Amino acid sequence: MTTNDNNTTIAELKQLVATFRDERNWKKHHTPKNLAMSIAIEAAELMENFQWDDYTETNHQDIRDELADILIYCFNMAETLDIDISQAYRSKLSAAAKKYPIEIFSQGNDSAADYKRVKQAYRAEKNTKK
Repeated sequence: MTTNDNNTTIAELKQLVATFRDERNWKKHHTPKNLAMSIAIEAAELMENFQWDDYTETNHQDIRDELADILIYCFNMAETLDIDISQAYRSKLSAAAKKYPIEIFSQGNDSAADYKRVKQAYRAEKNTKK
């Protein structure tokens, strides 16, 4: 059977990267700071594929590889900080659904001004809770 997104769990991916890391004795280097920096670096490498041109089939493999690098570091960070990715993902998506209500953003006529207004209101509310 071919392994793909339909039959691979997040737990399997986290275990694969933990095994890879542990076999090389790299855990001592995988501090949250180092992992966060690595995620940002790999994201910048992904952006390089779009710096001067739009997406083309010619750089698909590079994009695939950089996206995998980002995910590897994300799974490393989740394992290091004992973060359940599924719970974090669902929680964040639920918060985003509240922040960006369907009533504003599903009509197809929303604008950058709508996004800015919602973002500013969210930040103001967040600051009053501090």
